[in-house]
Amino acid sequence: MANITTNFNDRTIEYEQLLNDFKILLKKNALKFTIQREIILETLYTSDEHLTPESLHNLIQQKFPKLKIGIATVYRTLSLLEESNIVTSLSFGAQGKKYELGAKNHHDHLICTECGSITEFVDEEIEKRQDKIANKLGFNMQDHSMQIYGICKDCQN
Repeated sequence: MANITTNFNDRTIEYEQLLNDFKILLKKNALKFTIQREIILETLYTSDEHLTPESLHNLIQQKFPKLKIGIATVYRTLSLLEESNIVTSLSFGAQGKKYELGAKNHHDHLICTECGSITEFVDEEIEKRQDKIANKLGFNMQDHSMQIYGICKDCQN
């Protein structure tokens, strides 16, 4: 039986390094470092969920009710972070994207097409098999992403 884990609390990049990289990114793009942008990064860093821009915005407003932050700032910051591979996204077609910090350890996703829930998993057998297939075909794999779509246990009931 394959060894599957779903715990990703161990971050591969410490927050201070991530924040420093973010400041450098902003400077390269001639953008100011603001508390709003830092809170977006920090919220993504501390969240174990996949967040839409709207849910990220709502979460920030709940945690920091006095902070003035527009949804446009959230969208622009997420776009910049995604272009720089600091965050990754999963597309839900007309429903938009959900984002997560890209600095997590590698994992794959089970995505429920009914409720939109996302379950992260790691399966070493799948990882080995992908490497074997790439090698057999003479392909130098740089990275990969696996998304399995279906109906979760809760929605089946």
